[in-house]
Amino acid sequence: MSQIHTLTMPKWGLSMTEGKVNAWLKEEGASIAKGDDVLDVETDKISSSVEAPFSGVLRRIVAQEDETLPVGALLAVVVEGEATDAEIDAVVQRFQAEFVPGGEDEEASGPAPQKVELDGRTIRFLDRGEGGTPLLLVHGFGGDLNNWLFNHEALAAGRRVIALDLPGHGESGKTLASGDLDELSRAALALLDHLDIQRAHLAGHSMGGAVSLNLARLAPERVLSLTLICSAGLGAEINGDYLNGFVEASNRNALKPQLVQLFSDPALVTRQMLEDMLKYKRLEGVEAALRQLVERLSADGRQQIDLRGVLEQGRHPALVIWGSDDAIIPAAHAQGLPAQVEILSGQAHMVQMEAADEINKLIQAFLAKH
Repeated sequence: MSQIHTLTMPKWGLSMTEGKVNAWLKEEGASIAKGDDVLDVETDKISSSVEAPFSGVLRRIVAQEDETLPVGALLAVVVEGEATDAEIDAVVQRFQAEFVPGGEDEEASGPAPQKVELDGRTIRFLDRGEGGTPLLLVHGFGGDLNNWLFNHEALAAGRRVIALDLPGHGESGKTLASGDLDELSRAALALLDHLDIQRAHLAGHSMGGAVSLNLARLAPERVLSLTLICSAGLGAEINGDYLNGFVEASNRNALKPQLVQLFSDPALVTRQMLEDMLKYKRLEGVEAALRQLVERLSADGRQQIDLRGVLEQGRHPALVIWGSDDAIIPAAHAQGLPAQVEILSGQAHMVQMEAADEINKLIQAFLAKH
């Protein structure tokens, strides 16, 4: 039995409306397996590969390199089994005749971020999915909920998943009081209270890992498990030059060398990414908040808080993921932890974006067990 599949422009995050085809990684006539990278697409946020959601033969490439197309547009046709050229022509013609750019309704495009006042401060969050024990996603230093752009939707396929902007970040309130982990962790806890979530899985990246560990220390009964990705709080070493350089950078030329250190592929640091980050850094209160965090959490280029003891108590099952080439926090910090440890070869600090499919599968399998 043959099946004719249409490969379409994916939607990565709520703000994506179109993508540019950078390069095809497979040629017409090539056999592809589910999960294979088929082409590279660039958005106004980041460049990434489009993975095949099915197996078969790439029979027809429709989208050309350097072509910019809306979300949902036809990229290619993949066939499982046999199909004539005429049958493929008919599928392409019918798709193009029926396709309406931006025609998806609001429900299909997913929920929008929300804002709430908690303890006198605005907190922005994005709430997706339903069922199961909820998962809270906690971003790192200088980031926001969009750091989970390639993870949130996939992880929300079988459970409720919430991502937030920590205080001082994204569109949450910028003013910090103490600027320590307790303040950040209590803000996350306040959001769980607001959403009436009594117990949650936590997944934290970089500083967000330390926030998650600290939340588990403050309120262990509220945490079911911990997923820690390139996490702070597990060793003393940290790239202080990066942190200070990021805080000081006030233009693209100064910021780009800093952001490049986060990725294994420097081409992912696009002009739009730099502009978005500079726009955030120029908001009132951001520079002060970032300086406060650096001083409290990593003074003199050394992490100030050791949270390995949270895992050593054995109260919370933990998944620890690291990129082997992380230039910000060394993967060696994962050694000796009482946890499921996964080191992804060749990956850097933003591994949840660059190796999203693998990260999502690891998290889903881990959560299924706990």
